[in-house]
Amino acid sequence: MKKFALTADQIKPLATGRGGCIATDRITVDGRPVGYMVREPSTRQHDSGWCFMAGDETQDYMDDPSHHGIYDVNTIANYSPDITSLLDAPPCSAFERDAATGKLVAVMYEAPLE
Repeated sequence: MKKFALTADQIKPLATGRGGCIATDRITVDGRPVGYMVREPSTRQHDSGWCFMAGDETQDYMDDPSHHGIYDVNTIANYSPDITSLLDAPPCSAFERDAATGKLVAVMYEAPLE
């Protein structure tokens, strides 16, 4: 059973009604801020297309499905409120936290490997 960094009563309505997303345990369990976010095209209802990572996950970490889960976008916004202004970006958008400024900035979108 995962022990989340935020409890249910700490989740506030910051980005409601935006559907589901994928996020890694580096955010939800370890409490790290979102360091990389990418929006994939989606045809599934209630799937926002967003995937959120801390940005320091290795490929081995990402290959293990136990290290991520499906969450409401609002939940992840509570871990990193600065993502809320970027959530309307279209599919095929990506943002990375700039090490110098600490701000999320647009980066080149790379389609996932099939």
